[in-house]
Amino acid sequence: MPAFFPVKTASFKLDETRAFRRFSYSVVEMAVVTAVVLRVYRALALSLAGANVFFLGVTFAIGFVVLFGMVTLHLGNFTVRRWVWRAPLFALIEAAAESLTSLGLIAIHREPLGSARAAFADWPGIVASVFTWRVSSIVVFALVLAAVVQMARVTLGDETPERRRGAA
Repeated sequence: MPAFFPVKTASFKLDETRAFRRFSYSVVEMAVVTAVVLRVYRALALSLAGANVFFLGVTFAIGFVVLFGMVTLHLGNFTVRRWVWRAPLFALIEAAAESLTSLGLIAIHREPLGSARAAFADWPGIVASVFTWRVSSIVVFALVLAAVVQMARVTLGDETPERRRGAA
């Protein structure tokens, strides 16, 4: 049986572009791109949604899929042991970049806050909210993902060469 979740992730043989692979290894680049895309997407979605609760729910869910997808793309390049510091670092960089993107959107009067536009006086509250929600959601997601990966390894039987030698 093939090892779906190997201990050493270098054993994956994927056909993908080298540029994207290098990009996905960088915690800073992945977090910054995620932050900018999510904040601009949020501003656009809230501007278009109006009072449509269904549209807001769908855009909220899409935002979390993008966020968790980018976290997974980055963390999937490394062993679970390295996630201990990579997931919180990704979360902190993402929250900081999203806060700065929010500041830029406030400067051009495009940052929604309720039914009005946010002002510079609203930015500290936005930063606190971004850090609270992003960091906690990314860390909890990484913990759940790590548990799923470990359970899959145990369930599927990790067929690494080291384990095969030990079993013989």
